[in-house]
Amino acid sequence: MAWIMLVFAGLFEVVGVLGMNRLKEKKDKTSVAILAVGFVASFALLSIAMKSISMGTAYAIWTAIGTVGGTLVGMAFYGESRQIRRIFFLSLVVGAVIGLKILGR
Repeated sequence: MAWIMLVFAGLFEVVGVLGMNRLKEKKDKTSVAILAVGFVASFALLSIAMKSISMGTAYAIWTAIGTVGGTLVGMAFYGESRQIRRIFFLSLVVGAVIGLKILGR
């Protein structure tokens, strides 16, 4: 269950980053709400996950999900670069997360 919480914590981090991007473009209450809900939910779920998963592993995976998720959303919806080198290094991050999961039993 802790791993599921950790994945959702990472996904909510992406929501918070989307709120930041939206707030940059549109300064309204909805943008602030998206940002706040995303980050509050992310930290709350990370806190729950860290009761069962070591801090180093949980934090590394949480930030990796946020990094990869934010980058993929940027590529898909905001016209960010899709260079093969960028995708290669994102795959290294994903590989590192898989390695941490395997070793973090």
